Amino acid sequence: MGNQQQQQQLLQQQQRLQQQQRLQQQQRLQQQQQRLQQQQQLLQQQQRLQQQQRLQQQQRLQQQQRLQQQQQRLQQQQQRLQQQQRLQQQLLQQQQLQPQQQQQLQQQQEQQLQKQQLQQQQLQQQQQTAVLLLQFL
Repeated sequence: MGNQQQQQQLLQQQQRLQQQQRLQQQQRLQQQQQRLQQQQQLLQQQQRLQQQQRLQQQQRLQQQQRLQQQQQRLQQQQQRLQQQQRLQQQLLQQQQLQPQQQQQLQQQQEQQLQKQQLQQQQLQQQQQTAVLLLQFL
């Protein structure tokens, strides 16, 4: 009888030990799962950041393209104005106009030049502000 009791006690102790081991294993597994979830969250944050950076780069590029288009338009305007001026000079030479008419034409040319310079200044200011804005993005 005594032996049987001892055996039963041993069995119970073993069972208790096994239960404790199982519990510890479960706890370890839960900790691993938590660590994995944290890693996943970190990865998601990094991905969001990368997407934001890509968006900002695209916006910068688009702004630069718009600026280049503005510059091209301005250059085309300047070329047209220069062609007009050349034509006017040719006309002046061909017709050898009276002094008054010549003066009027020269004044017109000067006014056109001033307009052109104003347009250039305005565009340069726009570009400078755009460049500043780009730096802040």
